[in-house]
Amino acid sequence: MQRARRSFGWILVLLGGFAVTVPAARADGAQAAQALHGDFDGTLGPLRLVLHIVAAPDGSLTGSLDDPNQGAMGLPCTDFRLQGSTLSFAVPSVGGTWSGSIENSGARLAGNWSQGSPMPLTFTRDTFAAASKPSPVDGFWLGSLQAPGVSLRIQLSVRSDRAGRQYCTLDSIDQGAFGLACANVKRSGAHFAFDIPAVPGAAHWSGTLSGDGQSLTGTWSQAGRSLALNLERRAAPLAPPAPPQVSYDPALPPVAADAMQAVLDRDLQQALTRGALAPETSTGVAIGVLRHGVRRVFAYGTARPDSIFEIGSITKTFTGLALAQLVVQGKVRLDEPVRELLPPGTVAKPQGPEITLLDLATQHSGLPRMPDNFAPADPSNPYADYRAANLYQFLHRHGVGRPAVTSFLYSNLGVGLLGQALANRAGTSYAQLVAEEVTSPLGLPDTVVALSPAQQARFIVGHSADHRPAHAWDLDALAGAGALRSTAGDLLAYLEANLHPERLARGTSRSAATLPAALALAHELRADAGPMRIACAWLYVPKTGDYWHDGGTGGYTAYAFFNPQGDYAGVVLVNTTIGPRGSLADALGEHISARFAGRPALSLAN
Repeated sequence: MQRARRSFGWILVLLGGFAVTVPAARADGAQAAQALHGDFDGTLGPLRLVLHIVAAPDGSLTGSLDDPNQGAMGLPCTDFRLQGSTLSFAVPSVGGTWSGSIENSGARLAGNWSQGSPMPLTFTRDTFAAASKPSPVDGFWLGSLQAPGVSLRIQLSVRSDRAGRQYCTLDSIDQGAFGLACANVKRSGAHFAFDIPAVPGAAHWSGTLSGDGQSLTGTWSQAGRSLALNLERRAAPLAPPAPPQVSYDPALPPVAADAMQAVLDRDLQQALTRGALAPETSTGVAIGVLRHGVRRVFAYGTARPDSIFEIGSITKTFTGLALAQLVVQGKVRLDEPVRELLPPGTVAKPQGPEITLLDLATQHSGLPRMPDNFAPADPSNPYADYRAANLYQFLHRHGVGRPAVTSFLYSNLGVGLLGQALANRAGTSYAQLVAEEVTSPLGLPDTVVALSPAQQARFIVGHSADHRPAHAWDLDALAGAGALRSTAGDLLAYLEANLHPERLARGTSRSAATLPAALALAHELRADAGPMRIACAWLYVPKTGDYWHDGGTGGYTAYAFFNPQGDYAGVVLVNTTIGPRGSLADALGEHISARFAGRPALSLAN
């Protein structure tokens, strides 16, 4: 359901969203509209969806859609159309539409979801009937989950029905994830327990209610680790934050590369003085732009043009290109099962279809975002101790069968597995594989997994969303999903190679000779990705012609794009992670793309 544009990171609860409702068109008939008022549950592949419809007295409909599995809450639904027994609406933020028929006097909405390809999606009305007398644990609860370097506010909403069954939802407020559904909710006397299936690592809470009914004292368990999580009763829940105000600056004539810094100096003026780039934030940004062969690299704040940053999930595009290199060289096939690149005996051959290398590169493997045995010893450096043995242990239990129907599901696990598998086939490490097949032939000396002492001196300090210094991240078995560090200059050279593979010098090495063909192969659009398309890791926006990917770690965000139609590209590197208002790197990257194209640009004033 969601775009891939999310942080590459370990968090107790997956992704975040804002709860908003947008007015829609007037429905035909106030009485018919009132029959649709309420909440509906549906299932789309592995995703549970919750549809909220509000019918106004005049017959107009508004609504929102929740995707609790990915933590996307309150996706606005618009353009409601009600004609007789048929209903349709759109969800613009993910480029999807739903249309179908109203059955059983509004108790069932049977239809199809379209987000590139139609898929059956039936909603059933939530007929929850509250208990006449609340249970002792019904209500709203708030606590704090403390781990080394991490403090998360956790909110719990509990209710009971007339049959005495307990229900609850969990919010991770500081991660922007609201409405995650509980499962296996059990209460026996003062004891209360529940699971959160959407959280990786078999998340579970168990504890007891105090004698005065005002406290829940217990333990949060996840992937073999346990932390105290005590909750206090509240009269009302904390609401999700209001969505940020979005505005656009007027379009300019398409900007040349050598004029982009002057344009950004003006567009960023407010941010540089009292906003996201103000001196007290310690934020640094390095930017590279390219158009018609003209390159410019410049920086703002605490960064220098040659500062080195973590680039997070932009690493995935390097993994995709490494795959294309090995395909062109005849060492692997796109349709080759990933099982065949793993140590013998790692995982059994499934009876039906199995996950291929292309499935992993296009995020259509059906694998979850993260493995359920991910249990970092140090949350500030979460991937450092997830080894190949842990990855193979997960695969042995989970299997590598490919679901009959797979939709786009962004998975750090999937691309991390791809990187490990390719390194296995090459008989080397992921770091060495990328160096041999991509960065060395392209002349990218600062794009590495491990920094030299000289590079370490240029490695800018990363920061949390509240501008505290953040620990750098080290990745092992999942390196292919986010391990690389780089500079704006190196990434601009990488983007130039993507823009013009035909201009690359063939070189004397086999890797250099195959790069032009591999780049072309890596750009071939293979599958739908929500409202977009996806190649070998690169996402593609048909409306703009941009190939793009972003990234985020605990202290950094990054955004890169290239547009073959307009012959331009850009990269933005920021030493601050994603915050409540989103990613500064994404906002800047989208702004630069719009300035290149002559479109209205997302305002940077706020």
